Amino acid sequence: MTTPPSALSYSGSDFYCDVALPDPGALDVVHEDERVLAFHHTRPFWSVHIVVVPKRHIASLTTAGPEDEADVRAVLAAVQQVARAVEDEHGAAAVLTNLGDYQDSKHLHVHVHSGPRR
Repeated sequence: MTTPPSALSYSGSDFYCDVALPDPGALDVVHEDERVLAFHHTRPFWSVHIVVVPKRHIASLTTAGPEDEADVRAVLAAVQQVARAVEDEHGAAAVLTNLGDYQDSKHLHVHVHSGPRR
């Protein structure tokens, strides 16, 4: 799947709410349920690079509160499923989330990746 045009020129602060979640059909989706969307990153940093996000806006892992518990649990379950599939296929996987200034998009998201940097 190609990178959606809106992803190439995006300069806002929440790519997931603004671009990815409104149009998942433009993405290479690997998992979707009522709470979570997981897809191949539109600008991958690693040879395998999947992003897992809650469909409901949560700013980051450190801002999640008790009201976000069901969504965070759903994200972690999806991360586990995606990471297991990547590990099975590629022999290794890493799981990463960024916080604060390291977080380009201010929406909780978890990277599952494998292989060399691109």
